Amino acid sequence: QVQLVESGGGLVQTGGSLRLSCATSARAFSDYAMGWFRQASGKEREFVAAISRYGGTIYYADNVKGRLTISRDNAKNTVYLQMNSLKPEDTAVYYCAARPVVPSKTASDYNYWGQGTQVTVSS
Repeated sequence: QVQLVESGGGLVQTGGSLRLSCATSARAFSDYAMGWFRQASGKEREFVAAISRYGGTIYYADNVKGRLTISRDNAKNTVYLQMNSLKPEDTAVYYCAARPVVPSKTASDYNYWGQGTQVTVSS
């Protein structure tokens, strides 16, 4: 069982930045591809970004390209989401997720999920 714990969410003004972290309990963190998803109130969960085991393959949703950056530190068992130029439409609960080996843009492909961290962008 892999446990994931997100942190770093909060309230920020439009144009501001936040850095989300997701710490994992995985003994072999580098065995897992990692993803970030988000869910706004009243909406379905949507893909944000995903990264392969060693960072060689990265995917982004079109609406976050150039503003959000996913990265990972396998020595620290942690994946990050650097969020710049934030917009009110980025307001959501952000979740990290893990799946073996291959990254995916599909939420149902992921085996493990964190509890989420709230990001609120004020206009």
